Amino acid sequence: MDKVLVKRYLFLLISILGYSLFAFYLQRPDTINLLIGYSFLFLAYWQICKSDNKREIQFWLGAGVFFRIIFLLSTPNLSDDFYRFIWDGRLMANGLHPFSHLPSYYIENKIVIEGINQQLFEGLNSQNYFTIYPPINQFIFFLAAIVAGNSISGSIVIMRLFIIASEIGSFMVIKKLLQHYNLPEKNILLYVLNPLVIIELTGNLHFEALMIFFLLWSIWLLIKHKHSLSALSFSFAICTKLLPIIILPLLFARLGSKLFLIYGSLVLIFCSLAFLPLLNLDIILGFKQSLGYYFTKFEFNASIYYLVREWGFWRYGYNIIQTVGWKLGAWSFSFMLLYIFYDAWRKYKVTDSSVKIFWQYTSLWNFDGRIWTSFLFVFLIHFSFATVMHPWYVTTLVAFSIFTRFRFPVLWSALIFLTYSGYSSEGFTENLCLVVAEYAMVFGYLAVELLWKQKEQSY
Repeated sequence: MDKVLVKRYLFLLISILGYSLFAFYLQRPDTINLLIGYSFLFLAYWQICKSDNKREIQFWLGAGVFFRIIFLLSTPNLSDDFYRFIWDGRLMANGLHPFSHLPSYYIENKIVIEGINQQLFEGLNSQNYFTIYPPINQFIFFLAAIVAGNSISGSIVIMRLFIIASEIGSFMVIKKLLQHYNLPEKNILLYVLNPLVIIELTGNLHFEALMIFFLLWSIWLLIKHKHSLSALSFSFAICTKLLPIIILPLLFARLGSKLFLIYGSLVLIFCSLAFLPLLNLDIILGFKQSLGYYFTKFEFNASIYYLVREWGFWRYGYNIIQTVGWKLGAWSFSFMLLYIFYDAWRKYKVTDSSVKIFWQYTSLWNFDGRIWTSFLFVFLIHFSFATVMHPWYVTTLVAFSIFTRFRFPVLWSALIFLTYSGYSSEGFTENLCLVVAEYAMVFGYLAVELLWKQKEQSY
């Protein structure tokens, strides 16, 4: 038999077995088995991504869809966030606002609501926190509750169908973008077959899948001069995860001041319309409290923050997250602004009249591959200063990276899975040595790509 076919089916078999184990067998405390299984999946992925034959690429695109379908009937076993999705959906199905009260309020006061019970409550990892999920997510939660009723597994299937559909949509848009930029078609495999993307988005039901699709689609629509539809898609990305707000200013230098004002206004209008069904004082206070926790209470797999925290322990003798979390957020915002201004300057530095062009209307629809590098680094700045860095956050960087010459997000997608080693049957204990190793290798490889890797793989 042809060696190429032997390798193809060997890697296919490894992948099917691996994803089946992750879907139906492996649990979060099974550290050794998780890391071994993920290592085999990533080694297979690394080998498959070397494929440059068109037929091979098409085969693996189909396989990427199949790997996601493997998870369709499974219950997420590496994340319990889905319990909150179901909780919010059932509240709305009963005509209750998901931001009105903490989950503990309903249980402590013994309020009778169909589908809201002690069993579901015990599955929540946020019993005393307000929900943080924007309108698009809430609509999907609501739809899952309406269609599946009180079936947890049914709700999971409904939500997962949305994620798989979004992933397929992303594949289609990625293919168009790669052709537009004249980039290697095989770059699509870096996202389609990435084990972290498959396990965290489809497997663990994280809605970065929808956000990524809407962001990709919004840029494609801009390339096609459909800026109204693009603004709608961008607003959907924001209404799925609030994070895309930070990259919206990067479009200023590419649209010009007048067109960006129109585009930004449309995004604001569409977002307002999406939030309108949920809009009241409850959502404002709930979002404020929940987002505040991300700066003053929650900490997980951080980089710069952990260095500052250790300094705080040395200097003050206690965890200074209450005061330093917001300050790091401010520093992050400042550095993002600096990068955005740098990006705009770089865009127009070739002309003497760059300042004039910068502030006036321009008809340039120049959404070249550099926009993705800018997206990549603005997100990286945000993640670097964050107090929380969950594995699924990296999936967005992987999506952006395929249009650039940078591959550090792919390395990060391998290393960040080590965070699961902290889970045990007793709870979670973070291994700071692994965190140091993770960031040393990721930022080290980024430095190599920035300083010494001169060969342009793409834009």
